[in-house]
Amino acid sequence: MIEALWAWFYEVFIERLDFWMFWGLLAQSMFMMRFLVQWLASERVGKSIVPIAFWFFSIGGGLLLLTYGIARKDAVIILGQGLGLVIYFRNLRLIYKERRKDPSF
Repeated sequence: MIEALWAWFYEVFIERLDFWMFWGLLAQSMFMMRFLVQWLASERVGKSIVPIAFWFFSIGGGLLLLTYGIARKDAVIILGQGLGLVIYFRNLRLIYKERRKDPSF
C-alpha cells in the first residue's frame, strides 16, 4: 500500500515536473489570490464584499489556467475556465458601467 502511494506521488509530482506544471502552479496561485483578496477586504469592513481586484485575479488566474488546460489537452479545465472568463469579464463590464453612471463610486 505504501509503495503504491509512493509510486503515485512520484509519478504525479516528480516525473511530470516540467514547465507546464510550474505554469499550472503559478496559475492556481494567482487564482487563489482572489479568495485571499476577497477575505481580507471583507474582514476589513466586517461584511462580505467582492472588491474589483477579485475580478482581475479571476481573469489572470483563469487565463493562465485556460492556457494550462489547452497545453495539457484537459477538456474539464478548458470548459470550466472558458465559461468562467466570460463571467469575470462580464462582471467587470457591469462594474465599470455602474461607475460611469455614478462618479462618486
